[in-house]
Formats: sequence, structure tokens, C-alpha cells
Amino acid sequence: MQPQTRRIAALFGPYRARLAAVLGLIALSAGLGMITPFLLREVLDTAIPDGDTTLLAWLVAGMVAIAIATGALSVSQTWLSNVVGQRVMHDLRAAVYRHLQRLSLAFFTRTRTGEVQSRLANDIGGVQNVVTTTATSIVANLTTVLATTVAMVLLDWRLALFSLALLPFFVWMTGRVGNERRRITAKKQGRMADMSALVAESLSVSGVLLGKTMGRAGELAARFEAESAQLADIEVRSRMAGRWRMESVQMSFAIMPALVYLFAGLTIAGGSQAITIGTVVAFTTLQTQLLRPLRSLLTVRVDLQASRALFDRIFEYLDLPVDLGERPGAIALPVPAAGAAGPRATGEVRFENVAFRYDENAPFTLRGVDLVVAPGTTTAIVGETGSGKTTLGYLVARLYDVTGGRVTIDGVDVRDLSFASLAATVGLVSQETYLFHATIAENLRFARPQATDEALVEAARAAQIHDLIASLPAGYDTVVGERGYRFSGGEKQRIAIARTVLRNPPVLVLDEATSALDSETERAVQEALDRLAEGRTTIAIAHRLSTIRDADEIVVLDRGRVAERGTHDELLLEGGRYAQLVAGGSPPVPVGA
Repeated sequence: MQPQTRRIAALFGPYRARLAAVLGLIALSAGLGMITPFLLREVLDTAIPDGDTTLLAWLVAGMVAIAIATGALSVSQTWLSNVVGQRVMHDLRAAVYRHLQRLSLAFFTRTRTGEVQSRLANDIGGVQNVVTTTATSIVANLTTVLATTVAMVLLDWRLALFSLALLPFFVWMTGRVGNERRRITAKKQGRMADMSALVAESLSVSGVLLGKTMGRAGELAARFEAESAQLADIEVRSRMAGRWRMESVQMSFAIMPALVYLFAGLTIAGGSQAITIGTVVAFTTLQTQLLRPLRSLLTVRVDLQASRALFDRIFEYLDLPVDLGERPGAIALPVPAAGAAGPRATGEVRFENVAFRYDENAPFTLRGVDLVVAPGTTTAIVGETGSGKTTLGYLVARLYDVTGGRVTIDGVDVRDLSFASLAATVGLVSQETYLFHATIAENLRFARPQATDEALVEAARAAQIHDLIASLPAGYDTVVGERGYRFSGGEKQRIAIARTVLRNPPVLVLDEATSALDSETERAVQEALDRLAEGRTTIAIAHRLSTIRDADEIVVLDRGRVAERGTHDELLLEGGRYAQLVAGGSPPVPVGA
């Protein structure tokens, strides 16, 4: 068994009992189906010629009973096999999604969102028929073929040999067709991923705004049409691949009963009494029953070959290495729920000889960073674009792992902390605000699902956004729209800040948290952040002097190294890099720093 086949079979492992029941129903149905031709032979060779109406009635009653029982078994088998198949589909989707959630931020920065969506929707959706019906269809058809073949041999071995002579050739031919469709399917799924990526990018709110303001909407539509046309061409090729060869198989199956009549007729005309009319009719009935599952098996073989390309793409994602795993025996820092009593992490953050680069072949973004952020203090990180400010904050939240050195919270390496503990300990307000297409309340409760309405209001007041929310007709039940585009940049930022306030972490990382605010709003939010920072550790990545002037310590990064550190006044007196930044104006807003 090939490795991929073993992996596919393993998907059905948790449902062995139900599969066994399906197999039992299939075997029983196939066995009952084989009885009917023998009853038919008795009707034609015995009951009708002898005028035995009693025997005829019993034989006909048997045929009717078998038909009813077979129908009931078929419905039961179809229901049970679909239940198993849909459970397998659910397990597969959940496994891919959970695995993607475990990957580091680096994977998502280099992978198109549409590509990920295509793997989850198109690729997994493409194998749905295989896992829901094909597996049981194979068993059912294979059982029927074997039982029918045995019955045909029992009726007359010469007719059976004559009927099945071309079967090995048909099997070989469908194998070639399957390989061809597999190659085409791989290309088709790649095109579907490209088109999904184009739709996700160009039809998002940001994409539509960019297309309209740049006057490129027409070109985007033309690009989509080109992708769609190529996909349509590949789809035609996929459906026509080997069509003539498969049609020749179908024609051969249709011709075989006529040839059996010819063979039997010539045999009887030659004086042989071994084949009776009842045997011929019963045999062709069995042959008709055989051709349907046999055609299905050959077609399924082609479909399975094509689906291997889909499974290759699915398993490719499942096999992606998890570079940010949770270590065995991970430590949990004491962080009680908001408003609850109990021991709490002090929030001391240390960078010990930290080095980092995004790729093993890329230059270092951070090198030799040694820094201590004392509990309850605010440390501001400044520097020009590309100096590594945002990266420093990401390492605290363990969105990436350090290349060298270590980052600790309360003396514990962040790599030794459980993910749940780290998320409860470190709150990150990013310069790129993201809101779900849901209500304001649902966006806030993403930080704390059990939060009361009063807690939501308190957090919103702290972020200076409650009055605006309360003025809306639906209040906290207002839907924010795609990525929160119903609100201004400053309003979205304040909602994001309220979300972090609600979580109440002992360590805050503010990555340009007020960059989208006007001066008046910034002052109000900064006051809220100052109150929030009381009693907790805050790392503020900023470029506006108004947000860093009163920090307990300012750290200046220059090309990934700590160039200066001190208070605002101390660094101005030194007349170094910080003084140059102040004299030359605020550094530009960083992009991916």
C-alpha cells in the first residue's frame, strides 16, 4: 500500500465500527441480489414449462421480497456511509485549520490568503465525493462484481470466460486515463488557487479602494476573466481526458450481452444441451448486473487517480513543520482573570543577547540586544524604518522565535510558556488594526468571551470610545463591517485598544498604538493608555514624541542594535542618535520594521 493510500485509509480509523456495519449491509445486499437470477432460471426452466403456479407464486414472491429488502438495505447503507464520510471531511478540515493555526506568522506573511482559502475550500471540497461515497461505493461494487462473477461461473463457466476475457485490458486502459486526469487536476487546482487569491485580494475593501482610486478596476476584471478562461479550458481538458477510451469500454460493455446471445445460440444450434434458455436469460441478467458496478469501478479508479492530486495538496499543508510548538510541560504564569483576586505575574521582560532574522539566508534584523524592562515601567522603542522595533515586540508575544539568545518574562523563557499563558500575559495592540465582520460586542468579547456588558462598557470608556458606541442606533450590537471599515482608522484603533483593556494583561506591547489617531484623539487615548499602564509593564513602539517623552526609559535601535538608552532628557543631552531624530523630526512610520 502506498504511503498516501495508508494516510487516506487512516482517516477512516476512528469510524471502524460504523464502517464494519456498512460493509455488513453491503455484503448482505450483494448476496440477496445474486439470488434473483437463480429464481428467474427456475421460473423459465421449471415453473412456467411445468405449469406449476404454486412454485411460480413462491418464486415471484421471493423476487419481490428481495427487491424490497435490497432497497431498504441500500438506503441504510447510503445514510451510514454518508455519515462516516462527512465525519471524515470534518476531521480533515479541522486538522488542516488547526495545523495552520499552529504555524508561525512567517508562513502567513509569505503565503497568499486566497491560496490558504483555496486549500481549505476547493481542495478539501474536491475530495468530498471520494470520502463520502467513493470508498463505500468501491466496496459495494467490488462485492457485487465478485458475487456476480461467482454466480456467472456457477451458471455456466464457458459463458463467464467468454464475457470476462477483455476485463484485464479495460483495467489497464482506465489506469492510463486516471494518470492523465491526475496531472490535469493538479494544474486545475493551482489555477483555482490563483483565482481565489485574486478574488480575496481585489474584492476586499482595501482591494476595491485601491482598484478604484488607481483606475485599475477594468484591468483587474480583465485579469480575472483571463484566469477564469484558463480554468475553463483546463476543466474541459479534465473532463475530456481519455473520453474516447472510456467510451470504447462502455460500448464493449453494451455489446457483450448480444455476443453472449450469439455464443449461446451457436452452441445450442450445434446440438449442445448444456446451455438452456433459462440459463441464457439468467446469465444475461447477471451480466447486466455485473456491467453497472464494473463500469462504476473503472470510473472510480479514474476519479481516485485524479483525487490523488488533491490529497497531495492537502497533505502538503498538513506536513508543514510547526516551527513554534508548545514544549512538553509548558509553564503557566499566574495571571488571574480580569477583576479576580490571586497571584499575578510581575511582568519583568528581559532580552538576553537576542538575535533574529526572518530567514536563514536573510541579514539579521536584530543582533546582540540586551535589555531589561522592569515590572510596572514603560519602555519606548524608537528608531528608523527597518531598525527592528516591531520585531522586538513580536518576539515578546512569541509570534516568532529568536534566532539566538532568549526573551524571558519573570525569568521564564517565552518558549517555555504555554500558549494560553503567554496570550494571557502579553497583550499586543498592533499598528494594523483588525476587526472581524461582527458586532462591536463580539469583537470585544474575542478577548474575553465571558465578559459582562458592564465590563465591555468599562473597557470602552478606558479607550475613549464608549460615547461614540453609545451614540450609534444599535450601540454595542453595531456590525463593524469588513475589517471594520464602517469606522475611521482612529475609531478602529480605539476599539482594538478596548479589546486589549478587556483582556487586562500584565505586559503590554503597543506597536504604534496611536498612529492612526488625530492629535486630539491621540491625547485622550494616550491618557487612557497611561492609566492602563499603571502597575504593568509596557513596551511602546512609537514614532511620535508625544507618546514617548514621559517613558521611564527610551531605547534607540539602529540597524538591529541598541544604540542608546535613557530618559528623554538624558538622551537629548547626549546629543546622539536620538537627538538627531528629534532635531530631524519624527522618523517615518515603519512598515514591517
